[in-house]
Amino acid sequence: MDLSRIVKALVALIVIFAIWKYVIPWAKEEMGGSTASKVISSSGGGDENCVDSAARASEAWGSGLARYVNPPYDLDAWSSFKSDVDSKIRTAEADCRCQQESCQKVRSAMTELRNLAGDLDSAIRSGGSPGQDVVQRQEIVDRQIEEARDLVKAGK
Repeated sequence: MDLSRIVKALVALIVIFAIWKYVIPWAKEEMGGSTASKVISSSGGGDENCVDSAARASEAWGSGLARYVNPPYDLDAWSSFKSDVDSKIRTAEADCRCQQESCQKVRSAMTELRNLAGDLDSAIRSGGSPGQDVVQRQEIVDRQIEEARDLVKAGK
């Protein structure tokens, strides 16, 4: 064998080794990652995304609620605020379609938040008081979201 054939064979072996060692694992990871993304998106979002969406809905509600605790109420501002919160609740519900315990907990929290917003909407539109239990009900929602976050960490 002449030297050029040995060099060519050695280069070919190095290329094959590099493909085996670096390219194939990289390709498997890329394909696996995209498959995982498809699974997550087809199940309505990952648990963390579900919990984060619910937290955004609850934060939107909690951050704007103070403006509507005492009359007089600006009904246009209230309608806009409630519409924004309802939209965030719908997003959280869409992100939480999985059957895991954490998603179920978030769906329960979003049902409670929707009921709370509906009760306050009725009170504001009728000129009544928002009630004494608004803060406690908000705390229940927040507690359920935190429990869901803990469930995600536990893989549930």
